[in-house]
Amino acid sequence: MTTQTNERRSSKSTEAPAVPVETELVTTRTGRRTLAVLRLATGFIFLWAFLDKTFGLGFSTPAERAWVNGGTPSQGFLLSDGVVGPLKGFFTAIASPASDILFQIAMLGIGVAVMLGIGLRVSAVVGSFLMVMMYLAEWPFIANAASTNPLVDYHIIYALSLIVIAVLHGGDTWGFGTPWKQLPIVRRLPWLV
Repeated sequence: MTTQTNERRSSKSTEAPAVPVETELVTTRTGRRTLAVLRLATGFIFLWAFLDKTFGLGFSTPAERAWVNGGTPSQGFLLSDGVVGPLKGFFTAIASPASDILFQIAMLGIGVAVMLGIGLRVSAVVGSFLMVMMYLAEWPFIANAASTNPLVDYHIIYALSLIVIAVLHGGDTWGFGTPWKQLPIVRRLPWLV
């Protein structure tokens, strides 16, 4: 009996302890670098939207409609013919100078944070919420000029990109994600990761 007990103990002690999947490095160096490129590109999409709407760089916003020249970044969209469907009344009701400020702060904050690789969880939540709201504002479920796919469009892809970047710690490669996570406030408040 004692021999069997010792054999069981020795066989159990040689087994490696289970490691949670979240702590394992599951990507290659090339995979991490590819994720970093996705992070930088996604962050630049948001940062560019802020810059173009603020200064009217002429791509989606002409100079005369720039925020610095009195333009209204969110109101211009929310009160346009691009907003369709059953939620149009809601989106029209929230169009205000406050929505312009909140929209621009969100675009700048998401863009800078994602490009730096910090605050990716907050960026994923705020950015995904913003993208889903814009998706619903264009109501892709009916044929209209803004919609080419009734289920998945670029708003959904941007939201999914933000989520993937946050979940896979995309800021750790070519970003400041690792030192950011070591800050005392981030250690105390892990949602800031």
